[in-house]
Amino acid sequence: MTSGAVSEAGRVRKSNEDSYALEDDLGLYVVADGMGGHQAGEVASRLAVEAIVGFINRTHEMDEFSWPYGIDTGLTLDGNRLRTALQLANRRVFRTAEGHDDYTGMGTTVVSALLSGETVIVGHVGDSRLYIWSGGSLEQVTKDDSWAATMLAQNPGSSASDVAKHPMRNVLTNVLGAREPTEIHVVERPIALGDTLLISSDGVHGALSAEAIAGLLARGLPAQALAQDLVQAALDAGSRDNVTALIVQL
Repeated sequence: MTSGAVSEAGRVRKSNEDSYALEDDLGLYVVADGMGGHQAGEVASRLAVEAIVGFINRTHEMDEFSWPYGIDTGLTLDGNRLRTALQLANRRVFRTAEGHDDYTGMGTTVVSALLSGETVIVGHVGDSRLYIWSGGSLEQVTKDDSWAATMLAQNPGSSASDVAKHPMRNVLTNVLGAREPTEIHVVERPIALGDTLLISSDGVHGALSAEAIAGLLARGLPAQALAQDLVQAALDAGSRDNVTALIVQL
C-alpha cells in the first residue's frame, strides 16, 4: 500500500483551509475542508482531523472502550469506531465555536477512509468526496450534502446543467460542527488489490469532470505523483478554491 497527498491554497484564496491526514500505520486517511471567517475554517478542519486521528489511534487494537454515541448494529466494529470518531470531531468543532466569538459559525466537511482487511469504511459529512478507481472504472462512493445533490435526488427530471447554474448550487446542507449531534454517513464496501482511492476537497472535483479524474487515475502513476497531477489539473481548469487530493493505492 502506498499513499500521497497534495494540498494547496490555490490561485485565489489567501490561506488554505483544507487539512488532511495520512496514517498508513492505522490505515486511516482524512480530508477536511473548513469554512468560516477569521481563519476559522482552517481551525475547524484541523480540529476535526486531529479528533478523528486521535480516537482511531487510541482505539487501535483495543477490545474495550466507551461508545459515547451508542452502537450502530448495522456496522462492523471498525465502522462504529469511525462513526464515533466523526461524532467526537463534530463535538470538538461545535464546542470550540461556542467558546470563541471569532469562531462562531465555523464548520468543516470531512471524508475519512479506514482500511479494515478487504473492506474500506468511509465516513463523511459535506461535499468532499471519496472515489474508487477499480478495474478500469471510477465510482463516487460518497454523496454530497449539498443543495444541488438534494435537488437532483428529489427531482429526477432536473438536469445537472440546470442545477449547476442555480445560485444555491454550492450551499451545504450538512457540515461538521454546525450542530450537535449531526448526521454522519458511513459506508462499508469491499476493496481489492489494484484499487486506488481518491479523497478530494471540492476544489479538485468541482473543477474536474469524472472523465478527467478517471483519465488521470488510469495513468497508474505513483500515489504522490497522481495527487500532484490532480491538483495541478484542477488549478489549470480554473479552480478558485483550496485544492487537496489524497491518493491511496492498494
